[in-house]
Amino acid sequence: MKTTIRLAVLLTALGSLSPALAMSEAIPATWGGDLASRPRLTGDWGGLRDDMAKKGVTLDMDVYWMPQWITSGGRKTDNSDWGNAVVTLNVDTQKAGLWSGGHFKVQTVTSFGDQLLRQSGAMVPANISWMLPTVTTDTGLQEFTYTHMFKPNFAMFVGKINSIAPTGQFHGDYRTGFQNTSLNLPLAMAMVPLSAYGAGALYVPSHDVTLAAMVLDPSGTIMDDDIDNAFDDGVMVLANADLKVKPFGLPGHQNLTLAWSNKEHLSLDQDPSNIARHLLTQRFPLLANPGPHLVEILTRFAPGLLIPVQPLNKENETWAAVYSFEQYLWKPEADSRRGLGGFFSAGTSDGKANPIKYSYSLGVTGKGMVPGRPHDDFGIGWSRTEFSDKFVPFLRRTFDLGLDKEDALELYYNFAVTPWLGVTPSYQLISPAMNKTLDAGGNLRNLHNTQMFGVRVGLRF
Repeated sequence: MKTTIRLAVLLTALGSLSPALAMSEAIPATWGGDLASRPRLTGDWGGLRDDMAKKGVTLDMDVYWMPQWITSGGRKTDNSDWGNAVVTLNVDTQKAGLWSGGHFKVQTVTSFGDQLLRQSGAMVPANISWMLPTVTTDTGLQEFTYTHMFKPNFAMFVGKINSIAPTGQFHGDYRTGFQNTSLNLPLAMAMVPLSAYGAGALYVPSHDVTLAAMVLDPSGTIMDDDIDNAFDDGVMVLANADLKVKPFGLPGHQNLTLAWSNKEHLSLDQDPSNIARHLLTQRFPLLANPGPHLVEILTRFAPGLLIPVQPLNKENETWAAVYSFEQYLWKPEADSRRGLGGFFSAGTSDGKANPIKYSYSLGVTGKGMVPGRPHDDFGIGWSRTEFSDKFVPFLRRTFDLGLDKEDALELYYNFAVTPWLGVTPSYQLISPAMNKTLDAGGNLRNLHNTQMFGVRVGLRF
């Protein structure tokens, strides 16, 4: 049990690189108790759940319902009621009587309802859950991994890895905290798949240093369950270093993540009109290869129907880097549940294939700050996403469209009603990257700041 908990702590310290291959929280002594105090709504299943846990098996389901409203700005005012259902199976092989040091994890995600991806007018999704497993209602395999702990400070993992698992103390838990994607993920790492087949290792050379590396299928998706096609397009390599710090006696983390891929991508540095010609000729191949006789006729009578297509520029490799920190600003020694902390993240990419050149986020979160509410938490965060200058000038010149940066401000408060029920109201103010949008008549109009209100209701069964 101690090794499983230790591995969970190590993995969740790795920020956006964390595969969360072990259980994200300690197994409770019992799932029983009265309705207000039990850790899960359905309790201990008449003692079965407790017996399974003693044998190393836990089965949980979490449901998140997220109604949201666009009250002003964006493309139009609208509302939605998106939701996710997450089923998680964990198996500790030692407690199951198999072998020591092993841990299996299987996790599926089902989405339901409708979302406001287009209506918000934002380039970055205002709710990360809209992408899980896809932007449409569906079910996908988010994680299927095996982790083996060879030593107390060394583990290896393999399988289909979840790269957006809950991460640190203050930043990145999309299940209970911020909703905006830019406040959960360092978007300079947009090329990293949310879920993909791969393998990696984690090493803790000292109490304060954690090192990790992994290789992923660069084309992996939550919906892709075909391992036969894995790595057909190349590899994605990630490396991470996490350093524990304690300025003024307050704990914190400094983190650096590097990513590189040799997957071939369409280059952003090329003539966009040539891309349009390629798309057109893919739909109507005869326009690109009409044959010698038809070419002669069109050249003489309708030369405008001939569409010359030049080879598209490709990028054979991409890279990105992100630095982040999380730091307690106040923490009472007598109560480990309470505290106030801050976070900061800054990322960059080559901007040649990744449309996001720079990404930043910072904010403050706290837990147990309200008297009588020890389990409530809150946060206020700001993010900025800056786009590659390879295609921004074309948009400005051709369509008078801006695409410099997108800012998002989010405020939330999570009411921990019971251990199994959380209610989280939130407010977002988004300054969209695009300065104009098409109205119902097909005409360009100004795109104003988007105001969104939402509530996340989380049920743990």
